[in-house]
Amino acid sequence: MSAPDSALRHDPYAALRIPDFRRLISARILLTVATRIQGLVVAWQIFKLTNDPLALGLIGLTEAIPSIAVSLYAGHVADSVRRKNIIVATVGALVLCAAALAFFASPTGLPLLAKGAWFTLPLYSVIFVSGIARGFLGPALFSFMPQLLPSREKLANAITWNSTTYQAAAVLGPAVGGYLIAHLDVGNSYLVATGLLAIALVQFIAIASRPLPELVGERLGLQDSVLSGLRFIWNNQLVLAALSLDLFAVLFGGAVALLPVFAVDILKVGAAGLGHLEAAPAVGSVLMAAFLTYFPLRHHAGRKLLWAVGGFGLATICFAVSTSFWLSLFLLFLTGVFDSVSVIVRSTLLHTFTPEHMKGRVSAVNNIFIGSSNEIGSFESGATAKLMGVVPSVIFGGVMTMVVVAITALKADKLRKLDMTPQPVKA
Repeated sequence: MSAPDSALRHDPYAALRIPDFRRLISARILLTVATRIQGLVVAWQIFKLTNDPLALGLIGLTEAIPSIAVSLYAGHVADSVRRKNIIVATVGALVLCAAALAFFASPTGLPLLAKGAWFTLPLYSVIFVSGIARGFLGPALFSFMPQLLPSREKLANAITWNSTTYQAAAVLGPAVGGYLIAHLDVGNSYLVATGLLAIALVQFIAIASRPLPELVGERLGLQDSVLSGLRFIWNNQLVLAALSLDLFAVLFGGAVALLPVFAVDILKVGAAGLGHLEAAPAVGSVLMAAFLTYFPLRHHAGRKLLWAVGGFGLATICFAVSTSFWLSLFLLFLTGVFDSVSVIVRSTLLHTFTPEHMKGRVSAVNNIFIGSSNEIGSFESGATAKLMGVVPSVIFGGVMTMVVVAITALKADKLRKLDMTPQPVKA
């Protein structure tokens, strides 16, 4: 006998009714806005100093290398130490990094950037340290969020709200960053990011700490513990296929790292236009995520995921050849719409299939696959732009994304057949 319809009724605000979850979401919004402002400002500053697209790619690589290097150990730490403590420590480190960038843009610090061939080294050094902090922060945030929920029934709703608010913040950050660069200056823009990060830190501190989930099975040694997240994902075809699809789509298909070049040299819209270009994908993502809050992906979720990533690649190709600012905005908007589907499906699969006591380690692998692939993809974009030219490099990335989708559709039958329709509870 199936449960009454009221038991299956979807409450789109279920997770937001939990006070600590609201605190986490508000802190993450501030964190995302601040880091997006900082990322835009540092890209603008370095491009203006070097006038070299490869220098933009090196920003991503400089952050990705330390993040990848510490990720597996960071996952072990997230499953061994109270996760709130890790979050507070790493966000505190990000506050210091933002303050350091503000110093190097001040009248006192700016002369340090004008000496010799290594004049941008101080900026890359700060980015490197922030990559270490981000490597520890990702697994801790991922695994801490489900601990704030009273039941797993609210997990899917929490994931969607988490994605929606993240994307909303990602819309606001670049728009604010472009405005700040245009109307203030680089140094004051960094100070705004520092202040927002400090407020986020206060919000994270206000969340009640949670004990670690109860260990299932015997305690592993350090090496086995560090590698267990990799083994878990490798043995789960569905999760591995979703992660791999997202990895290669982000690695090849992202044009975001080259947006300063498009804004200055191709579309000729300056800093304010760059802020709008940076925000456009996030606008699409947040609107799609909001739509999925009310109408969750269920029937034929795997097929929809494959079509969405394919659409991401096609929109990227069209963006590369556009010379119209408004058409380019719309195409970047579409990349965000398609990317939101991929993010929500992947996050739902990870949270659904991963035991609570392993979420830090599995999230660390996800951070290597997806989080750092954004930065490595930025380097790939910068390097290919240097070799092939900006427009051909973005076209190449979009084509490769569509090739990856075709291979995944042929090889990953479990992902292709994925259905996320909830099953009625039997009495």
